[in-house]
Amino acid sequence: MDEIMRLFPSEMRQAVRVKIDDRWQFLQEIRIRLHRPVELIFDDRTEWLKSTVPGNDEGIYLINQLSEFSLYRMEDELREGYITIEGGHRVGIAGKVITSNSRVKAIQNITFFNIRIAKEKIGSASSILRHLFKGEYLNSLIIGPPQAGKTTLIRDLTRLIANGTEKIEAKKVAVVDERSEIGASIKGIPQHNLGLRTDVMDGCPKADGMMMLIRSMSPEVMVVDEIGNKKDIEALLEAVNTGVTIICTIHGSDMEELKRRPSLKPVFEHRIFERFIFLDRKQQRPGQVGKILDNNENELFQKSRCKEDEVDWSATFNRHSHFGRI
Repeated sequence: MDEIMRLFPSEMRQAVRVKIDDRWQFLQEIRIRLHRPVELIFDDRTEWLKSTVPGNDEGIYLINQLSEFSLYRMEDELREGYITIEGGHRVGIAGKVITSNSRVKAIQNITFFNIRIAKEKIGSASSILRHLFKGEYLNSLIIGPPQAGKTTLIRDLTRLIANGTEKIEAKKVAVVDERSEIGASIKGIPQHNLGLRTDVMDGCPKADGMMMLIRSMSPEVMVVDEIGNKKDIEALLEAVNTGVTIICTIHGSDMEELKRRPSLKPVFEHRIFERFIFLDRKQQRPGQVGKILDNNENELFQKSRCKEDEVDWSATFNRHSHFGRI
């Protein structure tokens, strides 16, 4: 986690390192608010560094480290409200917003930082892969609230699809990684394992990236993180009509909420997606699937009610979770 530790002044760095100790794999966020204690959010709890209260000097240090002493070169990222750093970690920022013609021009007086820890969990998507394949991969939408593990899951799905399995051959996969979170690319080279047959368009707007990759890399499967606006949806419709399978993520909690969004109306009118994967934020581990629906909203998969060391053998999920077999 050196790429995160370098953001902090030495005293603060030491305090954070000691507090976290060997629990990095359980850490979700480090939240820094100037003149307040540092907050550490783990999978199962929140802890505070009450003796570590960053002030203006620490805030300036953080900004300089994030921007490599050039806020101008980070102008686009600052307008979006986040900066992605080495390792795929995303640092959200908040402060005084400057607008021009009713649009965000810049963020000044940055006093709030949210460092979201990117995690690579090999095998996290293995249990759902068979539900997304029916002779070919199906257009699939992964839905969950913030911190549910959408990027973690789609990253592992990318790896599995691009490498293939004993029963499913490897496919050519193209990733549009606008925020550099899926692959955590450095100078164009992904730092996370995305599989052998994956090509990545890093730092590119989703709508533009999808069209560029279709023209240049002839993908069989396209992976996109966090769709939502009208331009993204238009590009998805275009991509689907070229014969490419789309797998993407979106913020949300249930089907009714998605259907109420005006930008998603074409998605449901054209029945683009054949699988809807809902993540369960109530579970303390990111990337946990709650249920999978087909395009008729029939339930194909539901998270087992078994304990962690039990195995779910049910096909219909309307009987006892493990049928007595463990």
